[in-house]
Amino acid sequence: MAAVAAEARVFLEVRRRLQSALLILGVPDEGGLPMDVCITPTSLQMKSPGGCTELWLPAGVRLVPSSCRGLRHVAGDGLHLRLQARAEFCTKLISVFNQRSQAQECCTFYCQSCGEIIMRNRKLLRVLPLPHENWGALVDEWCCHPNPFANKPLHPQENDCFTGDCFFLVNLRRDLQQPRPEVAPVETRCLSSENHLKMKPKANTKVICKRCKVMLGETVSSETTKFYMTEIIIQPSERNFPIIPRSQFVQSVIAQCLVELSSARSTFRFTLQGHDGKAYILLWLLNSDTLVIEALESSTSIKKFPLLEDLLKADSSSAWNAVKVLYQPCIKSRNAELASSWESDVSVHSLTLPSATCLELLLILSRSNATLPPSLRCMNSFQVAFLKM
Repeated sequence: MAAVAAEARVFLEVRRRLQSALLILGVPDEGGLPMDVCITPTSLQMKSPGGCTELWLPAGVRLVPSSCRGLRHVAGDGLHLRLQARAEFCTKLISVFNQRSQAQECCTFYCQSCGEIIMRNRKLLRVLPLPHENWGALVDEWCCHPNPFANKPLHPQENDCFTGDCFFLVNLRRDLQQPRPEVAPVETRCLSSENHLKMKPKANTKVICKRCKVMLGETVSSETTKFYMTEIIIQPSERNFPIIPRSQFVQSVIAQCLVELSSARSTFRFTLQGHDGKAYILLWLLNSDTLVIEALESSTSIKKFPLLEDLLKADSSSAWNAVKVLYQPCIKSRNAELASSWESDVSVHSLTLPSATCLELLLILSRSNATLPPSLRCMNSFQVAFLKM
């Protein structure tokens, strides 16, 4: 009898700006024993003739029991109800690059997958964002003379780092810890005096990690390399390499990119394409102020609320900031018509990542979708998922 109560599933989605929450209490046997639910500001209690299960909310999250409304039973999910909530919980984001604090510091570039040092002790005097991809057209509108920057690419100098939507541009001219470009020998020659690779136009431009063979970026010119934010960690040289689970890092980087782009450009729809030019995922950002808590345990006293995947660390956070997205996969010619219409829509922004990372992200989205209550998995023919920030 106690197992019935202990196996109840709790899903809580809190919206900070709206100060509201959706609470779903799922029980494995819809026609089973009666169960009393008691909601307090800091905990949930589920009582049945077989026992009592108490679930504690994370610090900083408070519910308003008197505001409960909309109670209904959804087949396959359990009890749904809405109530007011206050969430002060704040998660430290995985910074892809802190422009203010790391400019003019000696930085080390690491491969995120294995920790291999890509560039050591690089002093960055200037860290500058690249202009919008349509900046050339804007210059034509504002200038009364021909565009002086036409057909002139922006390449960083030795101590520069230019940041794009999801990549860095750096100069490798004098760096001794270069990643190895994956190029055909007949199309490449090495100039040891300048310590860089000079490639012919048809050379393969992929840049891979020497240790784990993961694609890190692409060579833009003989001195300039583009590193993807999902593959590189930049740290001040006095710090050690931070070990971050791959899934968590990819989610955080992509989530931050979506939030920043939506805020700066009022863009909420995105196509994620691989470096091969193929579209892999269509993403639609719904909101970025979400805190998600999920619990499914067999213990009679549950203190932790792992989100979407089991985290083995005992001190792992019990709740996560997340962005809520709608998505559609485009692999194997799926949703080809929709992808084509999005690609021709000027309000849709395109992000380019290594093809392998696009597949990783698609797997992460699928896992997130599969863990949601069934009634929340689809919306307007799209699939729903949460990306941890």
